[in-house]
Amino acid sequence: MADTRDFEVLTRAHAYLAEVVAAVPQPAWGAPTPCTEWTARQVLNHARIDQQGYGLAITGGRPDSDPFHPADALDGDPVTELDKVLRQVADAYAGVAADAEQVPTPLGPLPAPFAAAAAAMDAAVHAWDIAVATGQDRPLGEELAEGIWPVAERLVDHLRDSYQVFAPARELTEGYDRAEALLAFLGRDPRWAPATA
Repeated sequence: MADTRDFEVLTRAHAYLAEVVAAVPQPAWGAPTPCTEWTARQVLNHARIDQQGYGLAITGGRPDSDPFHPADALDGDPVTELDKVLRQVADAYAGVAADAEQVPTPLGPLPAPFAAAAAAMDAAVHAWDIAVATGQDRPLGEELAEGIWPVAERLVDHLRDSYQVFAPARELTEGYDRAEALLAFLGRDPRWAPATA
Protein backbone atom coordinates (compact mmCIF):
# COMPACT_ATOMS: atom_id res chain seq x y z
CA MET A 1 0.00 0.00 0.00
CA ALA A 2 1.28 3.48 -0.82
CA ASP A 3 1.96 5.79 2.08
CA THR A 4 1.78 9.56 2.41
CA ARG A 5 5.32 10.55 3.39
CA ASP A 6 5.13 13.69 1.28
CA PHE A 7 2.25 15.95 0.29
CA GLU A 8 1.84 14.65 -3.26
CA VAL A 9 -1.48 13.08 -2.27
CA LEU A 10 -2.82 16.53 -1.38
CA THR A 11 -1.56 18.02 -4.63
CA ARG A 12 -3.27 15.23 -6.58
CA ALA A 13 -6.53 15.61 -4.69
CA HIS A 14 -6.58 19.37 -5.22
CA ALA A 15 -5.90 18.89 -8.94
CA TYR A 16 -8.76 16.38 -9.15
CA LEU A 17 -11.20 18.70 -7.36
CA ALA A 18 -10.19 21.68 -9.51
CA GLU A 19 -10.53 19.65 -12.73
CA VAL A 20 -13.99 18.41 -11.79
CA VAL A 21 -15.26 21.85 -10.76
CA ALA A 22 -13.96 23.44 -13.96
CA ALA A 23 -15.91 20.89 -16.02
CA VAL A 24 -19.33 21.35 -14.38
CA PRO A 25 -21.83 22.82 -16.86
CA GLN A 26 -23.54 25.83 -15.30
CA PRO A 27 -27.04 24.27 -15.31
CA ALA A 28 -25.73 21.18 -13.48
CA TRP A 29 -24.83 22.96 -10.24
CA GLY A 30 -28.30 22.25 -8.85
CA ALA A 31 -27.99 18.50 -9.47
CA PRO A 32 -28.57 16.02 -6.64
CA THR A 33 -25.45 14.25 -5.37
CA PRO A 34 -24.47 11.12 -3.44
CA CYS A 35 -24.61 13.41 -0.37
CA THR A 36 -28.37 12.97 -0.40
CA GLU A 37 -29.28 16.23 1.33
CA TRP A 38 -27.02 18.41 -0.84
CA THR A 39 -26.87 19.72 -4.39
CA ALA A 40 -23.60 19.92 -6.34
CA ARG A 41 -23.41 23.59 -5.27
CA GLN A 42 -23.62 22.63 -1.61
CA VAL A 43 -21.02 19.89 -1.96
CA LEU A 44 -18.67 22.40 -3.59
CA ASN A 45 -19.26 24.91 -0.80
CA HIS A 46 -18.74 22.21 1.83
CA ALA A 47 -15.50 21.09 0.18
CA ARG A 48 -14.27 24.65 -0.19
CA ILE A 49 -14.97 25.51 3.45
CA ASP A 50 -13.39 22.25 4.62
CA GLN A 51 -10.24 22.96 2.62
CA GLN A 52 -10.18 26.48 4.00
CA GLY A 53 -10.32 24.92 7.45
CA TYR A 54 -7.27 22.74 6.75
CA GLY A 55 -5.26 25.77 5.66
CA LEU A 56 -6.42 28.04 8.48
CA ALA A 57 -5.72 25.36 11.08
CA ILE A 58 -2.04 25.85 10.22
CA THR A 59 -1.92 29.59 9.61
CA GLY A 60 -4.44 30.62 12.28
CA GLY A 61 -8.14 31.29 12.16
CA ARG A 62 -11.32 29.45 11.27
CA PRO A 63 -13.57 29.46 8.23
CA ASP A 64 -16.29 32.09 8.37
CA SER A 65 -19.09 29.60 7.69
CA ASP A 66 -20.12 26.13 8.79
CA PRO A 67 -19.09 23.38 6.35
CA PHE A 68 -21.99 21.23 7.53
CA HIS A 69 -24.55 23.87 6.55
CA PRO A 70 -23.25 24.91 3.13
CA ALA A 71 -25.13 27.48 1.13
CA ASP A 72 -27.05 26.30 -1.93
CA ALA A 73 -25.67 29.19 -3.96
CA LEU A 74 -22.52 30.07 -5.84
CA ASP A 75 -20.55 33.07 -4.64
CA GLY A 76 -18.77 34.31 -7.75
CA ASP A 77 -17.07 32.07 -10.28
CA PRO A 78 -16.72 28.61 -8.70
CA VAL A 79 -13.37 27.90 -10.37
CA THR A 80 -11.83 31.19 -9.21
CA GLU A 81 -13.19 30.95 -5.67
CA LEU A 82 -12.00 27.36 -5.29
CA ASP A 83 -8.59 28.20 -6.71
CA LYS A 84 -8.09 30.91 -4.07
CA VAL A 85 -8.75 28.42 -1.28
CA LEU A 86 -6.63 25.64 -2.75
CA ARG A 87 -3.71 28.05 -3.13
CA GLN A 88 -4.05 29.08 0.52
CA VAL A 89 -3.98 25.44 1.61
CA ALA A 90 -1.00 24.65 -0.62
CA ASP A 91 0.85 27.67 0.76
CA ALA A 92 0.09 26.58 4.33
CA TYR A 93 1.40 23.06 3.69
CA ALA A 94 4.47 24.43 1.92
CA GLY A 95 5.59 25.68 5.34
CA VAL A 96 5.11 22.29 7.02
CA ALA A 97 7.99 19.85 7.32
CA ALA A 98 7.10 16.48 5.80
CA ASP A 99 8.23 14.76 9.00
CA ALA A 100 6.44 17.10 11.42
CA GLU A 101 4.96 15.04 14.22
CA GLN A 102 2.07 17.41 14.97
CA VAL A 103 0.24 19.46 12.34
CA PRO A 104 -2.96 21.28 13.33
CA THR A 105 -6.05 20.14 11.43
CA PRO A 106 -9.81 20.57 11.93
CA LEU A 107 -9.70 16.97 13.25
CA GLY A 108 -7.02 17.75 15.81
CA PRO A 109 -3.23 17.49 15.46
CA LEU A 110 -1.92 14.76 13.19
CA PRO A 111 1.51 13.74 11.91
CA ALA A 112 2.22 15.66 8.69
CA PRO A 113 1.57 12.79 6.25
CA PHE A 114 -1.81 12.07 7.82
CA ALA A 115 -2.75 15.74 8.04
CA ALA A 116 -2.14 16.18 4.31
CA ALA A 117 -3.91 12.93 3.49
CA ALA A 118 -6.94 13.92 5.61
CA ALA A 119 -7.27 17.14 3.61
CA ALA A 120 -6.77 15.11 0.44
CA MET A 121 -9.45 12.61 1.41
CA ASP A 122 -11.98 15.40 1.88
CA ALA A 123 -11.09 17.08 -1.42
CA ALA A 124 -11.02 13.86 -3.44
CA VAL A 125 -14.24 12.29 -2.22
CA HIS A 126 -16.17 15.51 -2.79
CA ALA A 127 -14.62 15.88 -6.23
CA TRP A 128 -16.00 12.42 -6.97
CA ASP A 129 -19.42 13.41 -5.57
CA ILE A 130 -19.57 16.42 -7.90
CA ALA A 131 -18.23 14.48 -10.89
CA VAL A 132 -20.84 11.71 -10.73
CA ALA A 133 -23.62 14.17 -9.92
CA THR A 134 -22.87 16.26 -12.99
CA GLY A 135 -22.36 13.41 -15.45
CA GLN A 136 -18.56 13.57 -15.70
CA ASP A 137 -16.46 10.54 -16.51
CA ARG A 138 -13.76 11.49 -14.00
CA PRO A 139 -13.40 8.62 -11.56
CA LEU A 140 -11.38 8.74 -8.38
CA GLY A 141 -8.03 7.31 -9.51
CA GLU A 142 -6.50 4.28 -7.84
CA GLU A 143 -3.19 6.02 -7.17
CA LEU A 144 -4.92 8.86 -5.36
CA ALA A 145 -7.07 6.37 -3.46
CA GLU A 146 -3.98 4.44 -2.35
CA GLY A 147 -2.52 7.64 -0.91
CA ILE A 148 -5.73 8.24 1.05
CA TRP A 149 -6.26 4.71 2.41
CA PRO A 150 -3.81 5.01 5.36
CA VAL A 151 -5.60 8.03 6.83
CA ALA A 152 -9.03 6.58 6.06
CA GLU A 153 -8.15 3.45 8.01
CA ARG A 154 -6.79 5.56 10.87
CA LEU A 155 -9.62 8.10 11.20
CA VAL A 156 -12.87 7.26 9.44
CA ASP A 157 -14.40 4.71 11.83
CA HIS A 158 -13.80 7.10 14.75
CA LEU A 159 -15.28 10.05 12.82
CA ARG A 160 -18.25 7.95 11.73
CA ASP A 161 -18.95 6.67 15.26
CA SER A 162 -18.31 9.92 17.13
CA TYR A 163 -19.56 12.58 14.72
CA GLN A 164 -21.65 10.77 12.06
CA VAL A 165 -19.75 12.59 9.31
CA PHE A 166 -19.67 9.51 7.06
CA ALA A 167 -22.50 7.19 6.16
CA PRO A 168 -22.05 3.56 7.22
CA ALA A 169 -19.49 1.65 5.20
CA ARG A 170 -21.00 -0.28 2.32
CA GLU A 171 -20.41 -3.92 1.58
CA LEU A 172 -17.66 -4.51 -0.94
CA THR A 173 -18.76 -5.98 -4.23
CA GLU A 174 -16.58 -8.39 -6.16
CA GLY A 175 -14.70 -6.52 -8.84
CA TYR A 176 -14.30 -3.22 -6.97
CA ASP A 177 -10.91 -1.64 -7.52
CA ARG A 178 -9.10 0.12 -4.67
CA ALA A 179 -10.74 3.48 -5.43
CA GLU A 180 -14.23 1.95 -5.48
CA ALA A 181 -13.44 0.08 -2.25
CA LEU A 182 -12.38 3.37 -0.64
CA LEU A 183 -15.62 5.06 -1.73
CA ALA A 184 -17.59 2.15 -0.27
CA PHE A 185 -15.62 2.39 2.98
CA LEU A 186 -16.47 6.10 3.09
CA GLY A 187 -20.18 5.24 2.82
CA ARG A 188 -20.68 5.85 -0.87
CA ASP A 189 -22.10 3.65 -3.60
CA PRO A 190 -19.23 3.56 -6.11
CA ARG A 191 -21.75 2.90 -8.90
CA TRP A 192 -24.00 5.82 -7.90
CA ALA A 193 -25.68 7.64 -10.77
CA PRO A 194 -28.33 10.36 -10.85
CA ALA A 195 -31.90 9.08 -10.98
CA THR A 196 -33.37 9.25 -14.46
CA ALA A 197 -36.65 11.05 -14.97
